[in-house]
Amino acid sequence: MYFTDRGIEELNERRGQEQVTIEWVAERLRDFVDLNPEFETPVERLATWLARLDDPDDE
Repeated sequence: MYFTDRGIEELNERRGQEQVTIEWVAERLRDFVDLNPEFETPVERLATWLARLDDPDDE
């Protein structure tokens, strides 16, 4: 188990039943980077990965 799994599990437990828009997630990611600029690159990579998840040209 990776250390990040704890945070993912907490997210699922606390908010797993909620429905949110991608716009809401994008705003939360922007808020997080504003508060934690040292995480700009990992957040950018995650957002790009999510954006291209179903793109067959990126496989």
